[in-house]
Amino acid sequence: MSRLPHLTTRLQGFGTTIFAEMTALANEHNAVNLGQGFPDFEGPAEIKDAAIAAMNAGHNQYCPGAGIPSLRQAIAEHQKRFYDLDYDPAGEVTVFTGATEAIASSLLALCEAGDEVVLFEPFYDSYRAAVAMAGASPRVIPLRDPDFRYDPELLELSIGPKTRVLVLNSPHNPTGKVFSRAELEHIAALCIKHDVLVLSDEVYEHLTFGVEHVPIATLPGMRDRTITISSAGKTFSLTGWKIGWACAGKDVTAAIRTSHQFVTFCNGTPFQHGIAHALRMGDHFFDGFRSEYQVRRDKLCAGLRDVGFTVLDPAGTYFACVDIRAMGFDDDQTLCRLLPEKVGVAAIPNSAFYLDPRRGKHLVRFAFCKTDAVLDEGIARLRKNIGNLKAAT
Repeated sequence: MSRLPHLTTRLQGFGTTIFAEMTALANEHNAVNLGQGFPDFEGPAEIKDAAIAAMNAGHNQYCPGAGIPSLRQAIAEHQKRFYDLDYDPAGEVTVFTGATEAIASSLLALCEAGDEVVLFEPFYDSYRAAVAMAGASPRVIPLRDPDFRYDPELLELSIGPKTRVLVLNSPHNPTGKVFSRAELEHIAALCIKHDVLVLSDEVYEHLTFGVEHVPIATLPGMRDRTITISSAGKTFSLTGWKIGWACAGKDVTAAIRTSHQFVTFCNGTPFQHGIAHALRMGDHFFDGFRSEYQVRRDKLCAGLRDVGFTVLDPAGTYFACVDIRAMGFDDDQTLCRLLPEKVGVAAIPNSAFYLDPRRGKHLVRFAFCKTDAVLDEGIARLRKNIGNLKAAT
């Protein structure tokens, strides 16, 4: 492989994210964008009003690097309210520029060159880039469709003296898997045995459908070896605000704050005031949020199934994966590059989430974080134009 000029060897081969590429194609062909995972509707007005009030009150300059005290307190209250987890807002809660920065800053702080980081595959694409920037190496544990279970023996064999961090994502993007309590207990036992830290990406924590989200930090022995990460963007439909956070034990928090202060230092002061208000909203918001998304999930999955895809019904997140082989296709990249032009719909090829793209080339991810009108239009275009796609391939 030829080397891209000026780019460090750690980031050779990463290039532009698949989300930017597919969104550009969607825009070029005026396609319904069911690819990139951003809501096409506004977050609650009362959250925006709280941020506007903060701006008008003069909260527009740098805030403390760890986050404004009221937001750190609200995050601690949220963890206690939903999971009975106790965190000290002063020394165990940190605010970041979204969950992506929280993940990167954590890995930069915790990994030495030559360390290994366990990733469940498929994985959100920033994980591998963050591992590379930290100088570590990925060890991949496949989640096998259609149920996306992992092989316990393979995980046991993959954790060794060089393993520093295991990255867990539940509810899981892109598959929609929610790790069971039994799976989490197995993972926890291995991490305790081998003194491995867990970086737990839980940004979809409030989007599970008929199953329980269990933070791994709630399991015995795991609170102080887990960095639990979440995000306002996913829960409150405010992805552009880029407010994320991490809860961890005091010593781990001190480490990740060290890297965070030199990555962004702080961010979005008035937005932090808005999210402090958001996290204290009543159960009616969180219950309604989940139920509204379940309706969207069911609508999209029914439409995809009606067109002829094999739908792998998600238990969480706002994504649904389909097996494209039932439709006579076997290459997700080719399919997803044709979809915007030939059908008028954009999706994401799952192979972008695999270390070896061949393992995921039969899967495509659709997003249902869209209004009913957009979902209806996307499904209608699939029904009407899927024949164009078959003719083109």
